[in-house]
Amino acid sequence: MNPRIAQLHSYPFEKLAALKAGCEPPAGLAHIAMSIGEPKHAPPAFVLETLRAHLGALGSYPSTAGLPALRESAARWLERRFALGANTVDAATMVLPVNGTREALFAFVQACIDPGRPALVAMPNPFYQIYEGATLLAGAAPCYLNTTAATRYLPDLDAVPARVWRDVQLLVLCSPGNPTGAILPRGYLEEALALAERYDFVIASDECYADLWLDEARPPPSLLEAARATGRTRYERCIVFHSLSKRSSVPGLRSGFVAGDPRIIAEFLRYRTYHGCAMALPTQLASVAAWDDDAHAAVNRALYREKFARVVPMLAPILDVAAPEGGFYLWPDVREDDTVFTRELFATQNLTILPGSYLAREAQGANPGAQRVRISLVAGVDECTEAARRIRAFLETR
Repeated sequence: MNPRIAQLHSYPFEKLAALKAGCEPPAGLAHIAMSIGEPKHAPPAFVLETLRAHLGALGSYPSTAGLPALRESAARWLERRFALGANTVDAATMVLPVNGTREALFAFVQACIDPGRPALVAMPNPFYQIYEGATLLAGAAPCYLNTTAATRYLPDLDAVPARVWRDVQLLVLCSPGNPTGAILPRGYLEEALALAERYDFVIASDECYADLWLDEARPPPSLLEAARATGRTRYERCIVFHSLSKRSSVPGLRSGFVAGDPRIIAEFLRYRTYHGCAMALPTQLASVAAWDDDAHAAVNRALYREKFARVVPMLAPILDVAAPEGGFYLWPDVREDDTVFTRELFATQNLTILPGSYLAREAQGANPGAQRVRISLVAGVDECTEAARRIRAFLETR
């Protein structure tokens, strides 16, 4: 077996299962799951109808490059959503369908890293665990950029010395952030692009939460916006990752796309041709319907906004918590051991959340997830409200 597999850490949900082992929560309380970022809103009916209508296409092999109609749909969505301008994303050379951002992020790191020279992958800390696992299996080393209240939950690019940047081959960003919900401003993204050019690395921007934000007047910008604003009309050194899982509440569809620098897309397509990960044709056609429609995404976003409006006022008087800029997570400071807090909340309230320390690594002398928990507001409005009531009851008895 590949010896690098031994470097992988236990996945957060494996650790969570072990943490909860032996607990017997009250039988009279139905379990509420708020640990996993799995949307529970009803999938759009028109997407399901399109999927069913094209099941006959399962009789054909799909191509890795995907249908021209899907690449076109994704390109036009990017131009609409991020005001890039008409025909600024070439569907044929700048877009590639993928089976969700998780699969694509993992594969991209393998394709991107040159193991023949020093290889660091810079990433936010805490982070989506795929960033780290893909880095280790590619033979690179993670460079953790702590995101804390002191940095406004943004990775501090200025704190990285030049000698470290020289070994960075890939910078992974996430906006809105998981788990912090912080949105990277366009000026920040422009600074990151300047660093990428100076030190010759690629930026992979995980934007799978980009259609979930709280202030309707301030949608999260894309790395592609920053590229065009700085004259990089071919999106040089940029790859962005988008998914229908969060935007359209269809996590089981496993549908997304990557877009950006056509030179990088061409090499990634070659890699994926061997990787064997083409998207099924019915999925592609259902995805076209989803990317072409923005109304359902706005309705979905409004549901999350309603949940934050209900839950945060219930918890803020007794917990250090605030609504995020984007995404669907709360990231409160519980001011105690986050694993103890999580276990006791489950034991007394039959409510599962995730310790923040499980999502981060110790770096610069601290684990930035310690004493925090991630609460996923993925269930319905009423269930999230009930969860807030239970958390409040739990805190009031401590």
